[in-house]
Amino acid sequence: MLRIAVPNKGALADTAAQMLGEAGYRLRRDPKELTVADPRNDVEFFYLRPRDIATYVGSGALDVGITGRDLLLDSGSTAREVAGLDFASSTFRFAGPAGRFDDVRDLAGLRVATSYTGLVGAFLEQAGVRTELVHLDGAVETAVRLGVADAVADVVETGTTLRTQGLEIFGPVILESTAVLIAGPHAAEGLEVLERRLQGVLVARRYVMVDYDLPRSLLDEAARLAPGIESPTVSPLHDPAWAAVRVMVPRDDMNHVMDGLYALGARAIFVTPIHAARL
Repeated sequence: MLRIAVPNKGALADTAAQMLGEAGYRLRRDPKELTVADPRNDVEFFYLRPRDIATYVGSGALDVGITGRDLLLDSGSTAREVAGLDFASSTFRFAGPAGRFDDVRDLAGLRVATSYTGLVGAFLEQAGVRTELVHLDGAVETAVRLGVADAVADVVETGTTLRTQGLEIFGPVILESTAVLIAGPHAAEGLEVLERRLQGVLVARRYVMVDYDLPRSLLDEAARLAPGIESPTVSPLHDPAWAAVRVMVPRDDMNHVMDGLYALGARAIFVTPIHAARL
């Protein structure tokens, strides 16, 4: 069986479980379950702390896993990123007292508090800046105010929390993180199937199927409005002057495409969700 590490709690857990369910895998029913076997799909799930997943996968104890890119890089594990999964996005930045810092080089010789010492340390080393890293498990925003550090490095969304502590963002982005599928250093049988299924879920979430009827003379113009993944599927209708068209359209563009097709002359325009896909 392909042994898969799955987050057991936190921001990654629910969405990862939902994706695996949509991909056709069996999920645990009791949150206390630590392992779940899925013989039909020839996999077994191991529910672990998100921060530990890269370590288990990198060591070869488990074959693949779902975790955050930030956690993968912070771990120093030999596990490798296979694919991004388009959820749990976050941005890591430096922050310090308002007006004190302009550039990451200003941190030389100072203390930087973070929950991701491996990730931040590697970034600073690459930048040629030596600092003292102060490891905190959470709430690093208060570290400067309490005198534990001179600056912090943490996940930033709106920056509101930092501003309430008198801090402002400076310097380059440390990392743009997202949930990722990771694998160990050795090839694992079944990984390609898992990746293909998860990519199919992402496609199904990003696209919808649009069907419409259109005069054949307008097919080229309609294809420019909605070209699809490769090209639209065109089928004959009883009236030889008309055709039925089916095309995949990005979900975010759905209404704009429908408006454009209608204005062009298309009629009977319908949108259907995609539940699964293989491209």
